[in-house]
Amino acid sequence: MNYESIKLARDGACVARLTLARPEIQNAMSMKLVQELRHALAVIAADDKLRVVVLTGEGKSFCAGGDLNWMQSVLKQTRSERIAESKVLAELFYEFDTLPKVVVGRINGAATGGGFGMTCICDVSVASSAARFALTEARLGLLPANIGPYVARRIGLARARRYGLTAQFIDAGQAERIGLVDRVAAPADLDRAIEEELALIMAIPAGSIASTKKLFNDVVGRPPRECMDYTAAALADAWETEDAAEGISAFLARRPATWQTAAPEPQQPQSSKEST
Repeated sequence: MNYESIKLARDGACVARLTLARPEIQNAMSMKLVQELRHALAVIAADDKLRVVVLTGEGKSFCAGGDLNWMQSVLKQTRSERIAESKVLAELFYEFDTLPKVVVGRINGAATGGGFGMTCICDVSVASSAARFALTEARLGLLPANIGPYVARRIGLARARRYGLTAQFIDAGQAERIGLVDRVAAPADLDRAIEEELALIMAIPAGSIASTKKLFNDVVGRPPRECMDYTAAALADAWETEDAAEGISAFLARRPATWQTAAPEPQQPQSSKEST
């Protein structure tokens, strides 16, 4: 597929770089962008060598939410058309959330509306100190519907209500304090901070990444006693993998583990629109 609204590049054997590429309108989301992202996520999910995808925006913004032209077209739709299109967007967020890879958010600038939601579905988020965040939907007479579950889970119900009901902007420091992002770096240091996070992830085998992410999604919000049978079986499954045998052996021998998928040092990303 030839992408027009995003860029997908490979960075070594284990890292994909996924970039929202509509800088002229602050990487605002259109249906084309949503569809292209879903296609890219399917490509990434199917690649067993990939462990992590770095999500960012081209230019000065991360993502400014919905494209105004797209919003205007929605006004002309029937109710059934609106629901169908909304579900496509909801599927995108779900696919990000359940992707069996680590999603690292490189939040390079403003993240508003859907961009706020994109930040929330990242497993690790590193923000530029110049980034600003807001749930702006209510200001337009709308609501943060499809991103709502991820926003409330990420920052908690009380804070989701505060920011969703006031549409106020917050800076990167406040975003870090409330847990919206995990780390803040000066713009000049943003890529170095991302590389430091990637180095940590590269020490983890792909199988453990996928199973750990699934585990947390499956148990969140459930009483611990209800999870006991599931977690016991999941751990038993993990013990039976080659990764567990190698990991335990390496730990006992005090040597670095050698996983089934090699983890080379990160390289400079390719610049083509689609290279994975």
